[in-house]
Amino acid sequence: MIKKADIGVGAYLLAAVIFFIIPIPSMLLDVMLAINISFALIILFNVLYAKEVLDMSFFPTLLLFTTIFRISLNVSSTRLILTTGEPGNVVETFGNFVGGGNIIIGAIVFIVLIIIQFIVINKGSERVSEVTARFTLDAMPGKQMAIDADLNTGAIDDKEAKERREKIQKESSFFGSMDGATKYVKGDATAGLIITLINLIGGTAMGVIFRDLEFADAIMSYGILTIGDGLVSQIPSLLISLSTGILVTKGSNEADFSGTLVRQMFGVPRVLMLVGIVLIFLGIFTPLNPFLFGALGLVFILTARSISTTIGEEHIEEEVQQAESEAEEIRRPENVVSLLQVDPIELEFGYGIIPLADVNQGGDLLDRVVMIRRQIALELGTVVPIIRLRDNIQLNPNQYIIKIKGIQVTEGEILFDHYMAMNPGFVEEEITGIPTFEPSFHLPAIWITESQRERAESLGYTVVDPPSIIATHLTEVIRSHIAELLTRQDVQNLVNNLKETNPVLVDELIPKLLGLGEVQKVLQNLLQEGISIRDLLTIFETLADHAQTTRDTDVLTEYTRQSLKRAISNKYFPANETTSVVTLDPKVEQEIMSSVKQTEQGAYLTMDPEKTRLIMESVETEIGKLENLGKSAIIITSPIVRMYFKKLTEDYFKDLIVVSYNEVESNVELQSVGMVTA
Repeated sequence: MIKKADIGVGAYLLAAVIFFIIPIPSMLLDVMLAINISFALIILFNVLYAKEVLDMSFFPTLLLFTTIFRISLNVSSTRLILTTGEPGNVVETFGNFVGGGNIIIGAIVFIVLIIIQFIVINKGSERVSEVTARFTLDAMPGKQMAIDADLNTGAIDDKEAKERREKIQKESSFFGSMDGATKYVKGDATAGLIITLINLIGGTAMGVIFRDLEFADAIMSYGILTIGDGLVSQIPSLLISLSTGILVTKGSNEADFSGTLVRQMFGVPRVLMLVGIVLIFLGIFTPLNPFLFGALGLVFILTARSISTTIGEEHIEEEVQQAESEAEEIRRPENVVSLLQVDPIELEFGYGIIPLADVNQGGDLLDRVVMIRRQIALELGTVVPIIRLRDNIQLNPNQYIIKIKGIQVTEGEILFDHYMAMNPGFVEEEITGIPTFEPSFHLPAIWITESQRERAESLGYTVVDPPSIIATHLTEVIRSHIAELLTRQDVQNLVNNLKETNPVLVDELIPKLLGLGEVQKVLQNLLQEGISIRDLLTIFETLADHAQTTRDTDVLTEYTRQSLKRAISNKYFPANETTSVVTLDPKVEQEIMSSVKQTEQGAYLTMDPEKTRLIMESVETEIGKLENLGKSAIIITSPIVRMYFKKLTEDYFKDLIVVSYNEVESNVELQSVGMVTA
């Protein structure tokens, strides 16, 4: 359905094209010139009262529209001047009244307008637009990082972050367009001057040749009409140029222009008082009119006293309102609902670590938090919740703690002006420093000073700065707790993203075969063992294939792991390299399977405690062999046993990797260095 606005815009542009081609009567030209002046005034006042530049986001396009319409009217009036000598009431009025009825006066007024528009307004607007566009584009990366930092600290939510990013994009696009659009206005002024000269020459020639006028009469008659045509075109053009200048020179993105302007000009009583005294002095001690300057000076002095009184009353009112607000806040029953909110992840630190998180002091901890969220998203395929950073004066100056769902899970301590040096195992010469332990993996390390850094690196030490220590520790904590941080809402967001490209699959699986909570449990199981859920399509395809036969989330997890065997093999078994592993004795596998009890709530193990102890001792012995070889602790089992063996060992060996044969690609080369027995 065609909207009225669409018809109006189309008619406006179509009229401009028609006026270029078809002669129009002087009465219609008067109407169009009046409309043109009206539009110029509408644009001027809209720009004047726009609170932010994006309120006039279509201004560059508007400039093009109004310019082409104004030039088409110029062509129509030129045609009437040259053919009939009667371009209508508006042009004649501007020539006789505004131009003074004299070609010399009219020409001077017209030239003055051209100079003001072309040299003063257009030139300045063009330069301001160019510089603003450049600085806006240069500032975009910094603004984007600031938004990411606010998002990670919880100052804003995802919706507000999205709105801010869109606003930045619109601003950069607007100022870039304005940089080019000012060329329209500049060209319009040039075209107006050229058209006026052509009218004057052509009109004089028409009067002398075709109307048998004397040269002086012809140039006077057609000159006044030409000046009138130039003025009636140039005044709206001047208003548009002024609008452009106002829009690109606004001091802030959001401002009540007129109110701010008046406050800045007349808001300081001391300034008005001094101006009044100077005017009175000039009126008394110089030949200037004493009554005029004395009266004006007195007005400024009285205005200054009035404003001073008003400001004093406003200050008193603000103090009273503030006191009342504080009293009301004290009397109001405490709102404890806000205290119930629990942040998923918190990083609290002592005041000595504040410089690392303060951008104004050169700290980049906020940027590192942003990178952590990006890294986890790429590595594990899930979105890390907002990480709340806050200082805590109850902590030691150099101490920090990490909380998950409001509960402290770990802590660390750094020396702000030191570096941590760690021996990777092959450093022969030791370096002096303060002994400590790396907080993420509890490895022995040494605090060294800035002056020792180069020497430590030359000796082979791994040297890291304090922000990297905190960031690494935070990353490891998030990795180990990412499964419990995955909420149903997070899963719903992942489902919504997948549904955009695979709606049939999602509709088949949820909620017909599995509920959202069951899908969440499978994804949590995968994340618990460090398996990425980024390939959500494969995961959902597998769940849809097997959910018809079982709804046991642990069994479904095993099916899903097998479908992700390429990713698992790539994660644990490097290509073109033989990987050392430990296998599981078939007898142990049989004992484990015989101890599995099935219930409505799921399967669980009922193995004899003594048998469990023997198996764990054997596991400890065998993975010790791998650690002595510098290899990761990996145990290979049969598919049916894997999940039960993992549950059996997870309380004893946190980092133990348990993989089934069905999760290993056929081209992977394995070497068994031992077998777990009982």
